[in-house]
Amino acid sequence: MQIQQLKHKLLVHKMQLERQLSANHHDFLRSADSAEQAAERESEQILSSLERNAAEELKQIDIALQRMEHGEYLNCSHCGEAIGLERLNAVPFTTLCISCANTPV
Repeated sequence: MQIQQLKHKLLVHKMQLERQLSANHHDFLRSADSAEQAAERESEQILSSLERNAAEELKQIDIALQRMEHGEYLNCSHCGEAIGLERLNAVPFTTLCISCANTPV
């Protein structure tokens, strides 16, 4: 049952991120005023950064969902040991156990 709850959590978060990305695209308006254009360029940079972060998180969620389908979700992708439900509850799209996550690359 715990995995189903985690899957639901991932799917809900994925929907929220997709809505956020869609809303960002629809809400951004251009202005002819040069002072406003400068502010918009700054906003565009921030928005672009947020979109990259959201896109990366969506990618990680998709990987987690694929790992669920293949029965690999509960195991660390690096060492193969159990990730632990407490960690998965905190970061449901993680692929690493706490030990591997804390090991410098």
